[in-house]
Amino acid sequence: RVLAGLLRPRSGAVSLDGIDLRGLDRGQIARRIAVVPQVFDTLFPFSVREVVGLGRTARLGILGRASAADRAAVARAMRELDLDSLGTRPIDALSGGERQRALLAMALAQESDVLLLDEPTAHLDPAHQLATLDLLRRLAAERGLVVVAVLHDLNLASALASRVVVVAGGRVVSDGPPARIVNEELVRSVFGARLAVLPGDPPFVLPRVGGR
Repeated sequence: RVLAGLLRPRSGAVSLDGIDLRGLDRGQIARRIAVVPQVFDTLFPFSVREVVGLGRTARLGILGRASAADRAAVARAMRELDLDSLGTRPIDALSGGERQRALLAMALAQESDVLLLDEPTAHLDPAHQLATLDLLRRLAAERGLVVVAVLHDLNLASALASRVVVVAGGRVVSDGPPARIVNEELVRSVFGARLAVLPGDPPFVLPRVGGR
């Protein structure tokens, strides 16, 4: 929430391309930073397509009408997240995984420079977990999108990220490429668990039987 400009940092500052977020209004921030929350509560029975369309709000013209470019961005995001067959379904009627994909599509439709995600693979089946990670990697490579994700699964984090920041007790305890920092000592000190870490790029974490 601090990175998204929703909360002010207690110390220091958050800047985007050298500009302090405190100097930008909400519309300016929304055009640069998209956020994928874990929870999306609504009092209205929005369809999936309408929810994805909310991602264009910050880019609508003065009359608030969707343009051809807006509709194309929504269609592209829905196609990328495999949501075309769910477009008319109420968002509240979706499974947890389907809703998560709809929220990610809403953020992609925003066409921002930075994408912030809170547990983006939560509730997804393995096939859609891998598809989502592949999509995020491709967007980062092809569009230059900056992807910042909160993940508790070390294997997913190592597979997705070029840089991992490990936070424990409100402090950064390690920061760097996953192949360098994800090791058994880190896992033991942060998670209090004895897990085997197979070195590589990316590294892979395995449970030890009875190892705690």
